[in-house]
Amino acid sequence: MSKISIWIRAARLRTLPLSLSGILVGNALCIEYANFSWLLFGLMILTAATFQIVSNFANDYGDGVKGTDNDERVGPKRILQEGLLSRTALKRAIALTSVIALILAVWVIIMAFGKDSIVYIMVFLAFSILSIWAAISYTVGDKAYGYRGMGDLFVLLFFGGLSVLGSHFVQVKLLTDTATYLSLAIGFLSVGVLNLNNMRDRESDGAVGKNTIAVFLGAQRSKRYHLFLILASIFLIVFVFLQSKQKLFWLPLFALIPFGIHIGTVIKNKDAKKLDPELKKLALTTFLLSILIFITFYIG
Repeated sequence: MSKISIWIRAARLRTLPLSLSGILVGNALCIEYANFSWLLFGLMILTAATFQIVSNFANDYGDGVKGTDNDERVGPKRILQEGLLSRTALKRAIALTSVIALILAVWVIIMAFGKDSIVYIMVFLAFSILSIWAAISYTVGDKAYGYRGMGDLFVLLFFGGLSVLGSHFVQVKLLTDTATYLSLAIGFLSVGVLNLNNMRDRESDGAVGKNTIAVFLGAQRSKRYHLFLILASIFLIVFVFLQSKQKLFWLPLFALIPFGIHIGTVIKNKDAKKLDPELKKLALTTFLLSILIFITFYIG
């Protein structure tokens, strides 16, 4: 395998659609405003993708160093686990991509708020630094929050709250009830993806001390927790679009069909290995939902 192929695999590009979903939704709600910037939208997409790559490098490094990625793990093998990259190489990659992500974030902030809005600049700069910390600290370090059952909360805050509400505010400098409801919907779906990952790896994670919510809850209660996440998201999406004045208000509702099929599959599941395809389906369906939402608001 070539070095380029190894780095592409380490970056885990398949995870990018989920990380971009909140940005798509947050910006979709701003299209009708006269000051909407397509350049700003593009930069936010690029920034979010870079933050996700930082997280992927850090997860590979953190779980590899701790021995969480071992032969007992159900999911796909990681780069450090297979010895394809060294710890030093991954640490350098984490540092480099963190710097790139911060530069992109600063570019977005300055472009959005100008040099005079010092308060907004400082607040969003703090959010950017916190995002880098969260991306790395999920698995890296002695106090990695992903090992203490806090991963779900951080995913809700960053993939839902900061991604949707943050991008919405960056574009139009205000927040709306619709943005809040959809931030929760995307956040719950993103937590659902993490929960599926943790359900799949529950036994191997528990054996090495990675105490995720799935480890705490056990197999059956993890399913009920997952059911709540998906149903809560569906409720919020239906609530928002049934009262929407958009011409294609019904379009995002089509994404609810695969969500319903997904729920049935997970509830009936008795083999953790078979959850891996559902993880990908849920992530891609969430991305599909975000695209349909974007189209709905773009057409008006």
